[in-house]
Amino acid sequence: MSHDTISTPKKLKSRQRIAVSNLRTPDKEVKQDSHENLAVDSLSDCLGSESRGGTKAPSTIVCREDEHRRVFEFVKGCLDQQKAGSLYICGCPGTGKSLSIEKVVKQVGDWSKQACLPPVDTLSVNCTSLIYSARYILEIVEPVKEDNCYSSPLHHLQSLFSQKQDSSSRMMLIIADEMDFLITKDRGVLHDLFMLTIFPFSTCILIGVANAIDLADRFLPKLKSLNCKPMVITFPAYSKDQILRILQERLMVLPYVAFQSNALELCARKVAAASGDMRKALSVCRSAIEILEIDIRGSPGPESQGPTPDNPVVRMDHMAAALSKTFKSPVVDTIQTLPQHQQIIICSAAKAFRGSKKDATIGELNKLYLEICKSRVISPAGITEFTNMCMVLNDQGILKFDQARGNKLKRVCLRVDESDITFALQGVRFFRNCLL
Repeated sequence: MSHDTISTPKKLKSRQRIAVSNLRTPDKEVKQDSHENLAVDSLSDCLGSESRGGTKAPSTIVCREDEHRRVFEFVKGCLDQQKAGSLYICGCPGTGKSLSIEKVVKQVGDWSKQACLPPVDTLSVNCTSLIYSARYILEIVEPVKEDNCYSSPLHHLQSLFSQKQDSSSRMMLIIADEMDFLITKDRGVLHDLFMLTIFPFSTCILIGVANAIDLADRFLPKLKSLNCKPMVITFPAYSKDQILRILQERLMVLPYVAFQSNALELCARKVAAASGDMRKALSVCRSAIEILEIDIRGSPGPESQGPTPDNPVVRMDHMAAALSKTFKSPVVDTIQTLPQHQQIIICSAAKAFRGSKKDATIGELNKLYLEICKSRVISPAGITEFTNMCMVLNDQGILKFDQARGNKLKRVCLRVDESDITFALQGVRFFRNCLL
């Protein structure tokens, strides 16, 4: 396998089109261009965003195996003992909560069949309209007219779960999404909801889901005092390596190479640094595919380094452009407006500090600067001017100097993320090879 690509290349027949429309909506079509393009008909499936927006969810859980196992074991334990229980799941958007719960629900259904247990009634409710959802739950538990003597459907449910249930009653799995709304708006309703699980004849297994990871501290003490404190599982933000692995896993189903590996790595690094939101990473990749399609339609000449029907792969510049549409950074704007020689210095620093190396002397940085200038046939600045330019970059917060006396012995390090440098300069052809 090539080091620049993700999967084994397979030559495709020409006169096919990039079905980028599938990445947006299944129904729209991209009009066929006069140029020969690559068919990427499966990308709508492999880059589907967390099973939302009508796209297909991945068949397996990646990088969330432990969280998935813990959620399943919790539900399985409740069913095994025919006992109510509550679980609180929290994590920032795009961290795999919805996908994991979806897989757990299916797995629980399969397991209960194999164990010859009664099927589980599974209900998904949204906490922004919980009163209406509670009435729906009540109709399932007791399909009769609601008794007006109760102040709310939740209180009616609490009363029912305080009484012995019919022998035919089944366990009920309630998934309450957007619990943040109740934590900030109506904690009384939140407490009533969790209290459904503590009554002696309750058949309720409650899973609450929220985006904010710090909200649990605000309501857990009260739930503990009410003897209904839930088990808590936190879904952390995805790391760069996890985002990269998930993207690679999804793209492995393709019979051709769709992305350069360094382009995927740039996406993973930038998204992990910004939020760790996997949906954002998938969105950026779909945007990069659209940019590639536009690039191919640009009818590149024989001297162009742009994509061709035989080489329609998302490169670093496509990914950088897609990231630029998604993330706006003052650091990126600053780098893009600097004079060329200062950009070369920043590029030299990015190369110098890859891996475990965190700083270098001015002399070492100057050596890399001279190598880049020589490779691009550019007259370099002298050491005094070079040092002055480094001081300017220091003043702008891009580089940082220590207090050594001799200029060449001064140590310098980067104060910005390497992904911001790649992001800012990759669209300039001059820097494309320098940043590899």
